[in-house]
Amino acid sequence: MVEISIKYLGDLRCEARHEPSGTVITTDAPVDNEGRGESFSPTDLAATSLGTCMLTIMGIAARKQGVDLGETTVKVLKEMTAQPPRRIAKLTVVFTVPLSASHEKRAMLEAAAKSCPVHLSLHPEVVQEMRFDWVG
Repeated sequence: MVEISIKYLGDLRCEARHEPSGTVITTDAPVDNEGRGESFSPTDLAATSLGTCMLTIMGIAARKQGVDLGETTVKVLKEMTAQPPRRIAKLTVVFTVPLSASHEKRAMLEAAAKSCPVHLSLHPEVVQEMRFDWVG
């Protein structure tokens, strides 16, 4: 179990502290939802969690197989619903992997990424599109 302590700072801003490490992050409501948009919004963090979780699980699998992912990157595009209730409608995750498209571990690495706990925990109504660009 991990404890995260959250404090409301006013003006739609919160501060969250990861108790095991002491790391602190700030969130803001987005401009289109009455906020300042000066930091990640809570839904931005959900999108970030998906991308970082997928890349982390892919990295674990790569390390176990002796594969160097180099400077693999991930971009996550978050789309919100146009109509209430306000929620994440779609997350598009685009990997850029500096390995050959014919790499022998490609299928295993893509499957590992798709097995991440955040991907598996999101509500089924949140559309999740994944694209892996193998550019090596």
